[in-house]
Amino acid sequence: MTRRLSSWQVAFVLLALIWGCSFWWIKLGLTFLSPGQVAFVRTALGAVVLLAILAATRGRLPRTRRTWLDLLVVGLLMNAFPATLFAFGELHVSSILAGIINATTPLATLTVVLLAYREEEVSRERIVGLGVGFVGVLVVIGAWEGLGTSDILGIGACLAAVACYGLGYPYTRRHLASLPEGPVSMATGQVVLGALVLVPVALLAPGPGTSPTPDALLAMLGLGALGSGVAYVLSYRIVAAAGSTTASTVTYVAPIVAVVVGSVFLAEALTWHEPVGAAIVLLGVAISQGRLTPRPATPRSAVPAEVEH
Repeated sequence: MTRRLSSWQVAFVLLALIWGCSFWWIKLGLTFLSPGQVAFVRTALGAVVLLAILAATRGRLPRTRRTWLDLLVVGLLMNAFPATLFAFGELHVSSILAGIINATTPLATLTVVLLAYREEEVSRERIVGLGVGFVGVLVVIGAWEGLGTSDILGIGACLAAVACYGLGYPYTRRHLASLPEGPVSMATGQVVLGALVLVPVALLAPGPGTSPTPDALLAMLGLGALGSGVAYVLSYRIVAAAGSTTASTVTYVAPIVAVVVGSVFLAEALTWHEPVGAAIVLLGVAISQGRLTPRPATPRSAVPAEVEH
């Protein structure tokens, strides 16, 4: 038992580091690639890694046309669109701010679930959590100070990327989560299609024309192979060992990593309201997920695996 717990805890830390560093890696990639090229390279590298993992585990890609159509939708919402939007956003805002905005993903997902899918109860704590999270976003961006055109473009792109995740997660759960091929197969198909969609974007959007540094090349390798490849496997491992509720708490750690690496390696300035707003956002996430409400203890043996998440 101890060995199993140690395994998923290591995976949790690695996942938080990978997702937190992704925004730093995007910023380095933009030194020699356009936003569309950054999105394509990261997605294509992730597709290669996932195909290799699928082959090593003797898995297989989906066979039905309907599944591939659903994977195309998810590949757009979870890979192609947000990868491009975050890269574009980081042309105008810091990697720190982009990483903090990404922490609003659970709130965006809950909003879509409540408004569009209506699969969960509209409880008071969820409404309060969304309200608190919205206030946190306003604090993060320093709305009272006014925003320049560049800031609006960057923040708007990052928020649009988060909105894509908000649409993509519940769509995945409804249409793909229960299929027999399994999560690695679904993730592989999704990322492969995301990469294919981005081919014309990468070809038609030239980069700045500068030569890449070794650091920038390593950053793109990490962003693709780790951020769009290995991260999926780590996430599934955590869900299998500790449940999706525990896995979702990586949301609380990744922004901290983004702040640290952006400050240390990119020398980005951190204004007082960004960490304060991030704390308010994460408080809203915790409230909306019911983490601050005492729950009666339930024996693990009495909870079915699919509900325990």
